[in-house]
Amino acid sequence: MGNIGEIAGWLALAATSVAALMTASNLGARVTGWGFVVFTVGAVCWILLGWSQGEAGRTLVISNAFLFLVNLVGIYRWLGRQARYSDGSRRAMKRSERTRGPSLMSACTLLNAPINDLDGDKLATVVDAMLSREGRDIVYLVASRGGVGGVGEKLHPIDPNAVELGADGITTRLSGEEIDRLPVLEPDRWPAELPREARVAA
Repeated sequence: MGNIGEIAGWLALAATSVAALMTASNLGARVTGWGFVVFTVGAVCWILLGWSQGEAGRTLVISNAFLFLVNLVGIYRWLGRQARYSDGSRRAMKRSERTRGPSLMSACTLLNAPINDLDGDKLATVVDAMLSREGRDIVYLVASRGGVGGVGEKLHPIDPNAVELGADGITTRLSGEEIDRLPVLEPDRWPAELPREARVAA
C-alpha cells in the first residue's frame, strides 16, 4: 500500500503541474480541454494517495472526488462544446478565402494573436480590441509588449490601419521601436478613442 501511495503521490503532483501549465497557457480549446484530462488523471492519483493513507486521507479523497467531477465538466466544455465552435470558425475562415465576400477572422483568434513585423518576427501580442458600436469596426487594438507573463509589460494602442489581419496572425508595418514610441496605456484606464499620437495613414 505504501508503494502505491508513493507512486500515486508523485504522479498526482506531476499531472497537476502539467495540467495547470496547459490550462493557464491559453493555447486554444483543445489544449485547455486536454489540460482538464490531465487534471482528471491527477485527481484520480490524489484519490489513490488519500485512500492509501486510510482515515488520515479521507479529506483528500473527498475533495479530489469533487474535483474529478468538476474536471469532467471542463472536458465536456473544452473538448466538446468549445472545440466544435473552434472548428466551425476555422472552417468559415478557410471557406471565406475562396469566396467573393470578405475574408473572415474569428474574434477568438484575434485575442492573444501575435503581432509580427514584415519579416515575421513577433513584436507584440493582442490583448483586446475596442470596437465601434455604430460602425462595427475596430477602433484600436490593445497590444502587450515586453515583460514576462504580464509582469513588466507595456500596453499600446495600435491603429487598425497599421496592421493586416491574416489566418496566421497579424502583420504590421510598424517596427518595434515605433510601437515603443506609441502612448502607454494604464492597465485599468484605456482611452475612449484612438489617441492622436497613435494614428497612422491608411
